[in-house]
Amino acid sequence: MSRAVTTAGGLLPDRHQQGDFFVCDIFDAIPKDDIASMEHPLFSLATRPDRRILQYDHNGTEITVTPSVKGLATIHDKDILIFCISQLMAAINAGRTVSRTLQLKAHDLLVATNRETSGDAYRRLREAFERLAGTRITTNIVTGEKETTTGFGLIESWEIVRKSRGGRMVSVAVTLSDWLYRAVVSKSVLTLSRDYFRLRKPLERRIYELARKHCGRQPSWTVSVDTLLKKSGSASPRRVFRKMLRDMIEADHLPDYEMSEEPGDLMRFTPRGGLVSSDTPPPTLSAEAVEEARRLMPGADVYALEAEWRGVWARSGSPRLRKPDAAFLGWVKKRATR
Repeated sequence: MSRAVTTAGGLLPDRHQQGDFFVCDIFDAIPKDDIASMEHPLFSLATRPDRRILQYDHNGTEITVTPSVKGLATIHDKDILIFCISQLMAAINAGRTVSRTLQLKAHDLLVATNRETSGDAYRRLREAFERLAGTRITTNIVTGEKETTTGFGLIESWEIVRKSRGGRMVSVAVTLSDWLYRAVVSKSVLTLSRDYFRLRKPLERRIYELARKHCGRQPSWTVSVDTLLKKSGSASPRRVFRKMLRDMIEADHLPDYEMSEEPGDLMRFTPRGGLVSSDTPPPTLSAEAVEEARRLMPGADVYALEAEWRGVWARSGSPRLRKPDAAFLGWVKKRATR
């Protein structure tokens, strides 16, 4: 992965100290996804090999996605990127040195993304790496406040570092594209529900991403079926797509959001359980309180903790807090002792 440069004494440099690669060793990292791929359709929703060239143009953003002979990377392949982004963000928030080359344990990735750990699961994981590396993106999407029209793979490269006696991958090295790594370093990411990995249908995952990206702190997000079809990247006809949305409303599987149909061929997404309050503004925390939370729970994503605490506050009726810092830190202390 990195050049074997020797020092004067004949020893290889300590690449871990130099940040040549980052070891994914953070247990229970909060799931994170990059905002750009949540906003725009970069992944196929097909369950069979998809060898179409995808073209997308919306509000000045242009994207061309070109498959390899293995087909386009799928929304389920994206789990690998989410795992990598989650590990990097947890490390950045903990003040650790990171790199766009990551070394990870295949078993940890499978467990974190709610997958089986059977022999077939390892085979599918390898196929996912191949599709991610082979799919090429050409786009002018801005990441890290930098707009460039560029072509790249979703991952730059990957290799099996260690195999088991039976030939399964044990340890894998992955180099993310500079485009994606720039998004992570600039913290252009959002937290996902862990239940995202329980969503079986590709369209459910994609619709959840869009709801998570667009709802934000709004009380709701309303979008036309036509726009949702375009932004989802679905290849289904409009009539079939609408039926799939209605099936999703009936199943009610989306984490964090309720979905409903509105007059005028519109879909509305509303945060569940009062995650957003339109009447009472959320409590504001000081920088000192956030820093103290980081000290109380080393390695934790303090911004995810803050978001979770705000959700607890909203579900408890959005009470007016005289000392929000003290309330937040008391909650963090309880979390730290679990």
